[in-house]
Amino acid sequence: MPRVGVVVSDAAIARDVLLDLDHFSKVGPGAPSDLWTPVLGPSVLLNMEGAEHAALRRTLGPLFSPRAVRQLVSAGADDDGVLPDLTRRLAAGEVVDLAAVVTAQAGAVICGMVGLPPTDHAVRSAMTAARTITGMVRLHRHGLTRSQVTRAREVLERLTTPARAAYRAGDPATVPGRMRDLGLSEREAMGAVGAFVLTGTETIQSFVPRLVAIAHDTAWTARLLGPDAELRRRAVEEGLRVTVPTPAMLRSVRSATSVAGVPVAAGDRVVIATVNCCRAAGGFDPDRPVDPAVRHLWFGAGPHFCLGMPLAMAQVDAVLDALAAAATDGRVPVVGRRRAERGVLVPAYRTLELRLEEDAA
Repeated sequence: MPRVGVVVSDAAIARDVLLDLDHFSKVGPGAPSDLWTPVLGPSVLLNMEGAEHAALRRTLGPLFSPRAVRQLVSAGADDDGVLPDLTRRLAAGEVVDLAAVVTAQAGAVICGMVGLPPTDHAVRSAMTAARTITGMVRLHRHGLTRSQVTRAREVLERLTTPARAAYRAGDPATVPGRMRDLGLSEREAMGAVGAFVLTGTETIQSFVPRLVAIAHDTAWTARLLGPDAELRRRAVEEGLRVTVPTPAMLRSVRSATSVAGVPVAAGDRVVIATVNCCRAAGGFDPDRPVDPAVRHLWFGAGPHFCLGMPLAMAQVDAVLDALAAAATDGRVPVVGRRRAERGVLVPAYRTLELRLEEDAA
């Protein structure tokens, strides 16, 4: 496609490209490095390859251990937290905007990552602004414009100022402090914080309300929130397949080769249309067998498989647990008014209202 690159819309071919590190790279013309290095610097997982990428990934790994993930997700989860409040309000018969709740929950996690209390309004505002950065991305442009880079740096500076202070204090109770303990330089730690905010915030804000809406529209709500953990897992993964939190992935061609018979030269750009690859199987159906080529493709493949997946899944489960706790006596959350968000990279709801009603199924 002119101005875009060689577009891949088949899951098996996409996985082959992602696993072929000899010919395709995240660094180079048209790759993620073009987008994010001017904003985040050169040493973040989004724009690295080879031994340096592997070393940084190993260093960051302990931040996403089960214990570390639980600590981050538990931010704001006490009796006055946003998720217990969600349960109480639904159980009391109120109408609740799930999109606003998930935004607040994601904000609490981001506050934990930058070393501030989860009630800090400035960080939540910066988190919202971070969504505007990803909303600037256009496939026909290989990078952000000069003014967009300036704006993105300003947003990230607001985030990394408290993170920088937490790093320098070395408090192991904060994520930047733990990064220092793990041996990351200050520059690496600030880049990592910025990368996690940019890539993780929009995923959670987009996915959870869309999953609940899809479950409502397909009469899957009771099963999604029921006691069967395996059924929930299948429904969540199927929801990820049809919503596709990473709608496209970029690679730069390192040396001449071909993509499904299409010749490509060094410096060419390959755009993996993940949304096409994943949705080809059809609509939402957790009972359908999963194509191995599609499984988890939205999180990547090989050495670049999403490091933050455990945190994302823990956040999803935390919201579903809160909804399940309210869904008692045969009642389930029912979707009322909904409104789409505009100007975002990943489709999302600006408003998704829920209330409890008797399960019609």
